[in-house]
Amino acid sequence: MRDTASVRGHLPDENPGFVGRRTELGRISAALAEHRLVTVTGVGGVGKTRLALRAAHRATERFPDGAWWTDLTPLDGDRLLVALVADSVDLADHTPGMASTALCRRLADDRLLLVLDSCEHLADPCARLVADLLAAAPGLTVLATSRRPLGVDGERIVALDPLPPTGRDALELLRRAAGEDFPAAGPAGEICVRLEGIPLALELAAAQIRLQGAEAVRDQLGTRLDSPPGARFDLLAHTERVWPSRHQTLRAAIGWSHELCAPLERLLWARLSVFRGPFDLASALAVCSGGPLTPATLPPALDGLVRSSVVRPPDAAGRHRMLDTIREYGATWLERTGETATVADRHAAHFRALARRADTEWLGARQLRWSRSIDAHHTDLRTALDRLLRTDPDAALDLVGSVAFAWSCRGRLREARDGLEQALLLSGSRGRARARALWALGVTLVLQGESGPAQDVGERCAREARYTEYEEALEGERADDPYAGTGRPRPGDLTLDAAALAGLVALTTGRPMAAFVVVDHVLDAVAGGPADSAARLRCGLVRVFALTGLGRLAEARRRALALRALCEELDEHWTRTALEYQLALTGLLEGDPAAAAAHARAMLEGTRRLGASLGVALGLDVLATALAAAGDGERAADVSGTGEAYWRSTGQPRRGLPGLRALREKYTDTARATIGEPAYEEIFLRSLTGLPQDGLDRALRGAPQA
Repeated sequence: MRDTASVRGHLPDENPGFVGRRTELGRISAALAEHRLVTVTGVGGVGKTRLALRAAHRATERFPDGAWWTDLTPLDGDRLLVALVADSVDLADHTPGMASTALCRRLADDRLLLVLDSCEHLADPCARLVADLLAAAPGLTVLATSRRPLGVDGERIVALDPLPPTGRDALELLRRAAGEDFPAAGPAGEICVRLEGIPLALELAAAQIRLQGAEAVRDQLGTRLDSPPGARFDLLAHTERVWPSRHQTLRAAIGWSHELCAPLERLLWARLSVFRGPFDLASALAVCSGGPLTPATLPPALDGLVRSSVVRPPDAAGRHRMLDTIREYGATWLERTGETATVADRHAAHFRALARRADTEWLGARQLRWSRSIDAHHTDLRTALDRLLRTDPDAALDLVGSVAFAWSCRGRLREARDGLEQALLLSGSRGRARARALWALGVTLVLQGESGPAQDVGERCAREARYTEYEEALEGERADDPYAGTGRPRPGDLTLDAAALAGLVALTTGRPMAAFVVVDHVLDAVAGGPADSAARLRCGLVRVFALTGLGRLAEARRRALALRALCEELDEHWTRTALEYQLALTGLLEGDPAAAAAHARAMLEGTRRLGASLGVALGLDVLATALAAAGDGERAADVSGTGEAYWRSTGQPRRGLPGLRALREKYTDTARATIGEPAYEEIFLRSLTGLPQDGLDRALRGAPQA
């Protein structure tokens, strides 16, 4: 779920250095008006992404449900293609069925523009997905960029050539990139001609102009491009066989830039190619250090690659990235050095360590920071997981068990489930990592609404917890241990999490007594205080929900307030938002809708910070119920319509604890009767079809719909 936006959809900001392309923009605009699939084709570095982004920004007003951008470069295969596209259109898919089914349902009634950038390495699966989406969603238009056409019926192809090398646009691009105002006649004009107007090649040349001057760059390019093809560093191999001469020119330009780099910069370029997503200096140091690249020499080498335009300057969060074409070139050199496997293993080890640290520090003041860090490094965590699934399944189990709960909190349920199930299948290890992975899988299944499979996994989790804690007790038996010699395991965090999972399954299937018994027993059996671990805190949360379900409201509220105070002291966010939900529900059951609304808004603030779309949907439901109970039918309708929009973004019908469902139905009927059915439906539909972020802002402010 994204931050509040003023327009529907999501497009990256445009590159301020965009130059020319007026004719091509006109062709794309005309094609989008007449065709439902438009594919911009051309060689790497010709500017397909920039042009598609500019065209999408220009077309937004024609699509009432917005323009949405999907960058496919992070994918190394098609297994997560649908999940990535779903995420890009704000579908936090919580459904257990076929991934494409929920996506088709999400887009079925919308009139929107979906941009799929860099399809070439997934052309066939992209073609199948696009065909399915176009058939299911009559109002959908797709704009794709690819080095070759997708081959879907009805596809309109817009072939993108380089900028005219003797025209003013190529020279203007070179001027802007270099920061100098060159005359048309002279070295700059000759550079444009030698590089055939290819935008990426011109940007690389501009970086060298800033360092050496235009005349030196012209002379060097003359030497390079006049050489026989075999001497042009012709290393980028692509499957397509179109525009071969321009491929040679681009490869020669990249090879020339590579030749001008210092030896350490070349080595770093090669090693950085293992990153599929943005990377910061700390990650670069961890993955790329070794040999001559040290903590002292690597930062200057990275600065050199930035000056050469090989690596993009850091963004506001300090993250760099490489264009896909340049990354491919670096990967080729990494293969030549024989370091591909070594650096990939180092990359996987780094992100496994990051995942473990996030899991260890999840409870406490760094929780929100770790949640955002896991989200920011999502692409490379997936890359590391895929590597470890092939090379070290036990390590893969450890990695995915450490991040799956955070993924599920962010709505990445399919990815969490896919990774957990694969790792559990491939890894034969027993112990703590398996127990944690089973717990995370059980939580994921509960969130997908699959209570039966979740219960089976929960039983496996409990058995693994007992086995692990028994083995650990044998290894560390002490004379004063009350469990020594009893043959029984010393229960600990694994048992607590297994109990919390069993309690969660019981709650979602309407069995609050069973939930209370299992967690209350384990909390009494395991020594420690409520702040000793995240597992103990989760068990305490389940006990509060169970008490509410049993009607023991005063006790539930007392325990919830105590746990919430503890969470505030720890600066813990996830449990705190869940407690606010429970306190809102308690307020409703006790006939205090004002208190319920206040707690619901506190929950919504927390879930928005965590980026949890399911939590937002649940919070809006309880807030709408509280407003209806207070007799504010108009605002109840407004919040309920926004809630329905968020529920649709999860791919699921409305869910929640059984107690809330009954209250919501009761007070919704009251609100409809208070303001009249036509008025309620009008407000509800206006909120449902409006911007969900705007509706959430209104709900948090307590303001009515304008």
